[in-house]
Amino acid sequence: MKNEKSYEPQLFEKEIYKKWEDSKCFHADPKSDKPAFCIIMPPPNVTSVAHVGHGMDMTMQDILSRYKRMNGFEVLWQPGADHAAIATEIKIVEKLKSEGKSKESIGREAFDKVAWDWYNHYGDAIMQQFRRMGFSADWEKYRFTMDEQSTNAVLEAFIRLYDKGLIYRGTRLTNWCSTCKSVISDDEVEYADEESCMWHIRYPFSDGSGHIVVATTRPETLFGDMAVAVNPEDERYKNIVGKKLILPLTNREIPIIADGYVEQGFGTGMVKITPAHDPNDYEVGKRHNLEIMSVIEKDGTLNEHAGKFNGKNAFAAREEIVEELKKLGFIEKIEPYTHSVGHCYRCHHIIEPLVTKQWYVSMKQLAKPAIDCVKDGTLSIYAKRFEKNYFHWLENIQDWCISRQLWTGHRIPIYYCDDCGETFASKTMCACAKCGSNNVHQDEDVLDTWFSSSLWPFSTLGWPNVNAETFKKFYPTSVLVTGYDILTHWVTKMVYMGIECTGNVPFTSTLMHGLVRDEKGRKMSKSLGNGIDPIEVAEKYGADALRIALVKDMALGLDTRLGETKIVNSKQFINKLWNASKFVDIAIQDVEILPINKCKLGLFDKWILSSLNDLIDNARQNIEKYEIGLALTNIHNFIINSFCDWYIELSKPLLNKGGEEKQHAASVLYYVLIELLKLIHPYIPFVSEYIYGKMGGSGFICDQIYPTSCVDFQFSAEKARAESVIELVKNIRVFRNDNNIEIGKTIILKTPTVAAFDDFIENIKKLAGIGEVQESSDGSGNLIVSDLGIVYADLNIDKKELKAKLEKELESIDFEISRSEKMLNNPNFVAKAPASLVELEKEKIEKNKALKEMLLGKIQEI
Repeated sequence: MKNEKSYEPQLFEKEIYKKWEDSKCFHADPKSDKPAFCIIMPPPNVTSVAHVGHGMDMTMQDILSRYKRMNGFEVLWQPGADHAAIATEIKIVEKLKSEGKSKESIGREAFDKVAWDWYNHYGDAIMQQFRRMGFSADWEKYRFTMDEQSTNAVLEAFIRLYDKGLIYRGTRLTNWCSTCKSVISDDEVEYADEESCMWHIRYPFSDGSGHIVVATTRPETLFGDMAVAVNPEDERYKNIVGKKLILPLTNREIPIIADGYVEQGFGTGMVKITPAHDPNDYEVGKRHNLEIMSVIEKDGTLNEHAGKFNGKNAFAAREEIVEELKKLGFIEKIEPYTHSVGHCYRCHHIIEPLVTKQWYVSMKQLAKPAIDCVKDGTLSIYAKRFEKNYFHWLENIQDWCISRQLWTGHRIPIYYCDDCGETFASKTMCACAKCGSNNVHQDEDVLDTWFSSSLWPFSTLGWPNVNAETFKKFYPTSVLVTGYDILTHWVTKMVYMGIECTGNVPFTSTLMHGLVRDEKGRKMSKSLGNGIDPIEVAEKYGADALRIALVKDMALGLDTRLGETKIVNSKQFINKLWNASKFVDIAIQDVEILPINKCKLGLFDKWILSSLNDLIDNARQNIEKYEIGLALTNIHNFIINSFCDWYIELSKPLLNKGGEEKQHAASVLYYVLIELLKLIHPYIPFVSEYIYGKMGGSGFICDQIYPTSCVDFQFSAEKARAESVIELVKNIRVFRNDNNIEIGKTIILKTPTVAAFDDFIENIKKLAGIGEVQESSDGSGNLIVSDLGIVYADLNIDKKELKAKLEKELESIDFEISRSEKMLNNPNFVAKAPASLVELEKEKIEKNKALKEMLLGKIQEI
């Protein structure tokens, strides 16, 4: 390294990664006798490119994987990708549209071929980006949620649940996306505030006795109203409960009912109940046996129940419907109103609650063991505070809608006999299980993508073949690392499906991390233009700098901020480590490196070794608790402060002496550097590997044993004394700064006990600019705070020279004060200048007057 000018990661990162892969450094052997450690990579969508969220998530997994390998574990970091049915189908449909085609025009078989061409083209792209960031997954075991093994696991799980009666088909209110032409689950609906109106509509009594006023944000759903509800405790309306109303724009009668769902203080206290188009109304309708009448079709148009508005887009027809209500005198008033509206998480169009027939998983039986495993400690959630969300979701869980009206994904393995009407489940097309007829057809729907990804921790390892070597060795997996935002979407699903399908939890720990935000704490988005491309960062600053910026100072389960400033600081840290390594490389040239137990250790050698011991123990404890950011912060600070700023400087006098003293100092320097490289390797794998190789390390650093503290390096007394010396040097430097003593001007220390300073006199002379240490008990000079004994500093400078210098500074300050006073005493300036400028001059006067008082005090002392 001694001949290398600067840290340029672009010159070696890709080359090092190729060497790792060629040497199969990340290969996991299921036949190994080593203890198993397994992380299942949360499968990114094949439509994705790597973003900083992936970067942080995968960096944390890589840190744990590398750390465990270095601790003697057989590590499988299982990579893979998700077919992301809705997102992929949107992309493919757009592609076909640009070619003048549609999925219907080419047919399902041809569409499947187009989909697989898409998967093959984009599937590996993000994995190549992950390699660029240094991630040490076992790429030979790459899996895809639509590959043969995953498909077999999906079909097996479905049929098992179906045969147990846990999967059924039912009609109920669902979230329908008229753009994707599919139902989506509750946790895939994203809500956003939208500005709209509140329309107050008159509903006349059928007996002609007047009308009531009902407020709504969706007048287009009026045609599906089955009742108007009031709160049973609302004294205003008790006498009208049971009366009939004429539904505006129709000749249909609807009742007034009483239900606790209605809030007395909200609006008019009357709510129109449309069971087919609102989830709350749907529940009210079930309680009161109301008819469920859909008035909006799956394509988003109104149907025959909407009269003359039949066939029109429901949202677009809203204005026409309101105009008709106005014309007929049914509008009481219209008010601006902002409310939360559900949108599809993929295409971002508004969701329409519709009653549809779907496939469901019955959840109560599955949820209980998923709750119990966390309560009894079989599964640990980090940070523990996320348990509350986990329990709340599972304790209130609704049956899981698993069917989607798409062509992309696993087709539901349900077959219908066209002769006898039998319905049966099968992995393949086969004769009717009841009558033997071959005249059967398969259900058109596909499974929710979350169904296949809920099996990911065990489908990737070979399940349902429980005798597969990889499954036996690595299941249950060790830890799942993922964002807290998909705790309910995905983590809960894997837990209850893992227990149901394998009899065991899918992982023994789950580490929930926060989101990556920009420097201002904002969520990264295209609209804000604040996103960061991790590959661009890796190319510009190096992958290691990106990794440190993502993880340093990160707190367990909390969001973290990332911006160019943090990335630049991270590269500067690596550059400091690089330069320190160059210094050590030069120091060990032509020196036989000795084992530490053969070296004569001085005070500061014992300090650095003992401090390194503490750092190692701290790093291990924090990583084992998944406090990955805290562990890095401590290693980072040790390298910057203890090693670079102090120990290297303290070692220079010994290196300059040559001979045995140089050999021993160089040996300790080399030992500490190599241990630090091993400690930080999981965080910055590229540069630590490169330096390790250049420093003569054998093999790859990623194959080395992670450092452990050494009992022979417990020098607690020497460590405390050395830290006192360092504190003394810091205090002398402060004294020098406070007294305007220039660098190069030496000072004299006076102490009654010079002999007590013998083991570090040379060090403080160099580091603090001490001319000499004199024995004196007269108490003259300036007292320096130290727990090493009484220490005084004698300025040892020409006091006349210092006084003259201070008086010159005083003249300059007086001039500035006079200038500001003249400006502030000028009426034209005060009247015409901006108020901020006037205030600035006032602040300058106060600041300069305070500085003047300080200078006068120093002159008086002299």
